Amino acid sequence: MTARRRPAALDAAVAVSVLLVLAWVAGGQAALGRIDPALVLPWLALVLVLLERWRQARENKLRGPAKAGTHLRPDRDSADRRRTPAFAGEHGFLVVVLLLLPAQAILALLLAGQMPWAQLGLVGVGAVLVAWLAAHLARWRAGRAVRGMVALLLIGVWFAGSHLLLAALYRAPPAAGAPVTMLTGLPLRWSVEGDMAAMIAQGMSDDPALQRIEAAGPVRLIDSLIDHPPAPGGTLFLVHPRALAPRELVAVDAFVRGGGRAVILADALSGWPARHPLGDPRNPPVTSLLTPLLDHWGVTLGAAPAGERGPLAIDIDGARLRLFSAGRFERFPATCQAHAGRRIVHCRIGEGEAWLVGDADLIFAPLWRAAPDWAAHLRRADTMEWLAARLWPAAPRAILRPIWIRTIEQAGE
Repeated sequence: MTARRRPAALDAAVAVSVLLVLAWVAGGQAALGRIDPALVLPWLALVLVLLERWRQARENKLRGPAKAGTHLRPDRDSADRRRTPAFAGEHGFLVVVLLLLPAQAILALLLAGQMPWAQLGLVGVGAVLVAWLAAHLARWRAGRAVRGMVALLLIGVWFAGSHLLLAALYRAPPAAGAPVTMLTGLPLRWSVEGDMAAMIAQGMSDDPALQRIEAAGPVRLIDSLIDHPPAPGGTLFLVHPRALAPRELVAVDAFVRGGGRAVILADALSGWPARHPLGDPRNPPVTSLLTPLLDHWGVTLGAAPAGERGPLAIDIDGARLRLFSAGRFERFPATCQAHAGRRIVHCRIGEGEAWLVGDADLIFAPLWRAAPDWAAHLRRADTMEWLAARLWPAAPRAILRPIWIRTIEQAGE
């Protein structure tokens, strides 16, 4: 009995299944809680080049009987020897694209409730480009060893280049304009441990959160609001500060009521690691010391709900944040809008506005940081991007953004 060729659609279905599994397991979708179609991009060359080489191996096996004088017709054997054009026939590349994009779209709709058109377009262009390269590599008249080395080079270059491209597309350009005035009680500047001599020996090593904030736009890190008032048109960023003098509290209130914008992280029970013995004033405040200011605004911050342990993923304005033992705002005026189960409130105060977050651990690097640092497309949360959009409202946005899988609470809404 004559061996039969496998339909191109079957090969394409296998390739699409492998791509989806690679994106889910090795691409980071499962670990990050995302369903980004773009995370399949680095794996396209590996799967499509191997698909073509697998097809070639089967073709060579089918031609074998003809060389041995079997009943295969010479004209059929001659036709089999001719390379089929790219994206057609038994290459199955076009079928891969036609199956891959709808499959990713359906997964995004089912798991995230949105259609990521930009990411699907990027994957489509990438798949067509890799298919073209793989098809021309198959038609290249060179030895098997040479073609194998070139195929490995193509896979490696495509994998690395795709990650670099995605990192750039997921990262927003730096903001311009008035600087953000930042006051904090957390050890963000020169965060290395040891005495001053050790710091000088190791060099400047700021906390990753401060590095990312300063990379997002102009920032002034200050230690006194009296000596360094917020810049006109800028944002005041209070990150779990130490006890402020009455004059400083008055300055904050006057700035916001006069039309300023403030972002305030106030934690009822901070989990920020202490680098010094218990009670050492160099440690960050254990609880928020902004109660007088919040009381003046009619806001009361309560403790985190009992039994709430571990990071909590919440979505706000399309961004995924990860909180840790976040407090809830138990009382706030009608001019405030609550988000994330009252863990975040947005208030109109006089002519200005303030974003209040009941969690200083929001910016703790392990809760949002990508691994590796440069890979913005592999981040664990949109924390820094969400903060940047509120610190610099006119800041440019990234071309691509993560497609987060909905939480159980969201799926039930």
